[in-house]
Amino acid sequence: MADNRVVQGRMVTPNKLAELIEGDDVMDAEPISDADRTCPDCGGDVLEVGYMPSAMEFVTGWKCQECDWSETDRD
Repeated sequence: MADNRVVQGRMVTPNKLAELIEGDDVMDAEPISDADRTCPDCGGDVLEVGYMPSAMEFVTGWKCQECDWSETDRD
């Protein structure tokens, strides 16, 4: 099931969204969902994705659809 979303004008897959948040390659990512929050920088809509940057770690990340803002639950 494709659940690609538009982020900053580009269509991204769950893995690509996770890579944008992580700043590096990820092993696996869950489907993208809408986070129930707005971006603290620009007020845009925020997406949420759970992903595995390594075999031993699971991270939840958030990324604004409009600007560069992102954060993870390990911040």
